[in-house]
Amino acid sequence: KGTNAVQTSVASSASSVTILAANPARRGASIANTSTAILYLRLNSAGGAATATTAHTVQMASNTYYEVPLGYVGIITGIWASANGQANITEYK
Repeated sequence: KGTNAVQTSVASSASSVTILAANPARRGASIANTSTAILYLRLNSAGGAATATTAHTVQMASNTYYEVPLGYVGIITGIWASANGQANITEYK
C-alpha cells in the first residue's frame, strides 16, 4: 500500500515538457491544470515522441483535474496552448 504523496509543479510551456518522469514505484497520480490555457498531456510508456496539440492522450481545459490511470508508471509529457500558469501534480507511491 502506498503511503507517500509527493507534490510538485511544472511551469506551463509552449513546447513539450516532462510532467512526470517514469517511475516504477508510482501507484497513482493526479494532475491539475491551473493555467488559463489548454494543457495537452501524453502518456507514453515507450518514451520517444513529444506531446503536441495534435498528438496527445488527453486535453485538459483550464482549471481541470486528471487522474492518471491506476498502474501507469511511464513518462507523462505536456504542452500548453500558450504559456501561463502551471500544472500541479501529486504522485502517490
